[in-house]
Amino acid sequence: MLKKSKSYYPINLDIRKRHCLVVGGGAVAKRKVRTLLECGAIVTVVSPHVDKQLMQLAQGEITLYQRSYRVSDLEGMFLVIGATDDKTVNRQVNADAEQRNMLCNIADQPQLCNFILPAIVNRGDLLIAISTSGQSPAFAKKLRKELELQFGEEYRLLLNLMGAIRKKLLSAAHEPEVHKPLFEQLLDGGLLAMIREKRYEDINALLYDVLGEGYDLDVGDLTSSSCKRNVLA
Repeated sequence: MLKKSKSYYPINLDIRKRHCLVVGGGAVAKRKVRTLLECGAIVTVVSPHVDKQLMQLAQGEITLYQRSYRVSDLEGMFLVIGATDDKTVNRQVNADAEQRNMLCNIADQPQLCNFILPAIVNRGDLLIAISTSGQSPAFAKKLRKELELQFGEEYRLLLNLMGAIRKKLLSAAHEPEVHKPLFEQLLDGGLLAMIREKRYEDINALLYDVLGEGYDLDVGDLTSSSCKRNVLA
């Protein structure tokens, strides 16, 4: 009989300004560090041998200790990721973290993790996580590539616009429960396809029909790579 895999509790963590430790200095550690930084974490790396690009990040983006791991490295950390090729070190990191009830992930060793990292499709505020519960990272990667083709840049732009509309509605003292049918009308009216096809006049017409005056689209803000919320004129 096949052994039942772990049953994981899906969660998205806010790690902005939280201290996170990465033990290891190679290619895997580099990927983990970059993802943590993208999510706003304060990252410390400990490893006797360090990738060149990690060395460059140590010029201000991360704290680097170029030495072997010590249990004291866990002090004040929110989570730890073990990314070394030394199984003994990885097991020690896991054991130390478990004693402190810390979040711990050991790369490619799900049996030593109390959380695992999914494959991710990122389209701005749209985050799609794919997990096989550690059974087949290769299949998770394959699914991620397929979903990246299915969910294009238009989804990021859609959420930029929807977020701006929601913010403006809330500023007008509308009750949040009133918003749901308005957003459903926009989506059912083909807003996503209009964004994908860059039919900006049609978008403004739909916004007017559903929301009334004051919701004109600022195309420059919508398409800006740095845009987040300010997409309405």
